[in-house]
Amino acid sequence: MMGRIPRSPGEGWVSLGLVLLLAMTIAWSLDDAAWVHGREAYTDFLSLAVIGGVLAGFAGAKLAWGRWATYLFGSLIAALLIPVYAGGVLEPGGDWADQYRATATAVVGAWQDLAILNRSVTQQYGHFLLVLGLFTWASAMYASFTVFGHRRPLNAIILVGLILVANMAFTVRDQLTYLVIFSLAALFLLIRFRVLDEQAEWIRRRIGDPSSISSVYLRGGTVFIAFAVVGSLVLTQTASSAPLASAWRGIGDRVIEWGRDLQRYLPTGGSNRAFGVSFGSSTQITGVWTTDSALAATIQFPSPETREFYWRAVTFDRFELTGWSRSPVTEETRPGGEQLLTEAHADWVGEEGRREVRFTVIPENFRGSTVLSPQMPQVVSDDVRLLTIGEGGYFSAVERGSGDGAYSVIALVPVVGDDDPRGLTENRLRVAGTDYPDEVLQLYLDVPDGAIPPGGDAEQLLADILANVPADNPYDIAATMEAYLKSNRFRYDTDVRDLACERLSTVECFARFRQGYCEYYATTMTILLRQHGIPARLAEGFLPGTRDVTGIEPLYNSSAHAWVEVYFPGFGWVDFDPTGGGIAQIAPLPAGEEQDGPIASLEPRSIPPRILEDPDIPGAGANPGAGPTPGATGSATGPLIAATVLLLVIVGALVFVAWQRGPRGPVTPDGAYGMLTRLAGRLGFGPGPTQTVYEYAGALGDILPQSRPEIHTVAQAKVEVAYGKRLLGEDRLQSLRDAQRRLRVGLLRLVLKRGRRGRR
Repeated sequence: MMGRIPRSPGEGWVSLGLVLLLAMTIAWSLDDAAWVHGREAYTDFLSLAVIGGVLAGFAGAKLAWGRWATYLFGSLIAALLIPVYAGGVLEPGGDWADQYRATATAVVGAWQDLAILNRSVTQQYGHFLLVLGLFTWASAMYASFTVFGHRRPLNAIILVGLILVANMAFTVRDQLTYLVIFSLAALFLLIRFRVLDEQAEWIRRRIGDPSSISSVYLRGGTVFIAFAVVGSLVLTQTASSAPLASAWRGIGDRVIEWGRDLQRYLPTGGSNRAFGVSFGSSTQITGVWTTDSALAATIQFPSPETREFYWRAVTFDRFELTGWSRSPVTEETRPGGEQLLTEAHADWVGEEGRREVRFTVIPENFRGSTVLSPQMPQVVSDDVRLLTIGEGGYFSAVERGSGDGAYSVIALVPVVGDDDPRGLTENRLRVAGTDYPDEVLQLYLDVPDGAIPPGGDAEQLLADILANVPADNPYDIAATMEAYLKSNRFRYDTDVRDLACERLSTVECFARFRQGYCEYYATTMTILLRQHGIPARLAEGFLPGTRDVTGIEPLYNSSAHAWVEVYFPGFGWVDFDPTGGGIAQIAPLPAGEEQDGPIASLEPRSIPPRILEDPDIPGAGANPGAGPTPGATGSATGPLIAATVLLLVIVGALVFVAWQRGPRGPVTPDGAYGMLTRLAGRLGFGPGPTQTVYEYAGALGDILPQSRPEIHTVAQAKVEVAYGKRLLGEDRLQSLRDAQRRLRVGLLRLVLKRGRRGRR
């Protein structure tokens, strides 16, 4: 029969307040991290979700609905309220129907973008708000019901603590305050329920006034909590050791890999922690450029080299309004030392107008297995996969089988100046013409709908740039655009999450607010060039490092960068960097001699794959990735240790859950014996068809001698009640409850006995 909520719950209103404060730290922590477009205001409604979830769990417990009835009721309420809360962010000021409709529209739009159109990013964000709201509601509801329904505050504390710590691990925001609030609420909640248990025991045993114990526990507990919290804060500020640091080395690599796969489904713009730099098949422009100062890789040149290079990792051809991806790739395996690009590839370049550059890359904290190289890599010492797009084979990336160990590269870079008949000069690029291959036009002129809205700021920006072009040719247009964007008309800023760009493309956002970082500059130039009929693509990698006299050039994660490659017939792809703020480092081309027309087309010649035979290349003659490399960091045992620790945590959690679940409701001998036989039977040690209760208990006690007293307690209670028709007193029922609780853990040892039983 359904009950009603009493005016004052047995646990007291203070307990409800502590549970609410405990769960509220989830909302505060997620809101502070600003996971959705970097706007804390977007997730302010999570506090309302916590209040609703806590009240739903509390009401279900006090109405004696049971676990699943409470969760079903709470889920139905959440399904009605959370979309309205999320819609209030999408359509502020609208009525509840408009807000519900806005959330539904956003969810459908995201599903179409990601599942139907297979885009790597979506401009919708209402679905993130909906998921965060439902998650927060569900967590708060579980915490409330497990406290008031099951009287297990520790379960709620563990859940909320895990969520809080996980969120803190992925954000750079200082959330120590929320951890302190959580700790205070958790400790006081545990003390309060301990007091309630002791009071119930005193009443049952008629020891004395149960209220007298309350003040003793509360005073002592408060002193303990004060010392514990203050001591923890002092330790946090003074501790400097990291004994488990080596165990987690390399975990960032896996986080990057997982994040790359899930990136399209995760909210963007939060204050996330940098795990290093990695380049994948797509990139989202999130509003913040997050890197760190760690050493990414070291470049070593075997001979003097004076020219500075941009170290390219990947190129992208598909713009998706707020991110880039690449068209479906063709993978070609190349053994170490074999030439990557051949005459059959559209991006193939020969020796005319280019020179060889040889170097060795020693990865340090660079995440992933992408090969770094200036311009076009030709030969890599490791076995690699060449990734190209289009039927002609346009370069996208080169991937090694592993990101560990050094590797050597031969690359071809353009010669600059008139000394070479095909060297790069301004005047030669001016007359290169517009005779583009058809596939170049197909792949590198695409401008998606919404990238440059008619009558918008991006359209006006293109008109302003073209008004300053001295001559109508692709080079002067690209050079003028590069200089215009680098000027003080625009401001370099690595965090632009406060800009109202949620419904704008990156190009329109940058044109309107005129601030951003390298991806904003490079994306804008690439799309504006395409809009004017000039093929261009986005490249990502690293800026040049500071090279010393020995040929050692360190690259840091903080120098990760994006720039533009523009296609010129007869020359291929030429680098341009429009990023302002003094970031761009591409040296200007010499003017060169005046040209009457495009240079004559020359047939490229192949390069002999001799990198593994040349002794002046560091690491040549052997696979550099096969062993430790001087200066490289990492530990092969780190992931193994981490996996072991994680396995122990999981096993410990299972044991804890089995112990905490314990017997629910009134304990009966039939129920305890049924639990014993069911659990043992699932592990292969069920009772035989002719065994009596005592015979089965004796046989099982021989297998588990550590649990023999508990097994005997359950069996004796079963026989006395079922066959002797006796009524057990409170002491016997408590002993039976304790035995049943211990058996939930003790019977897990049967897993280790099962194999031995099968071999007999």
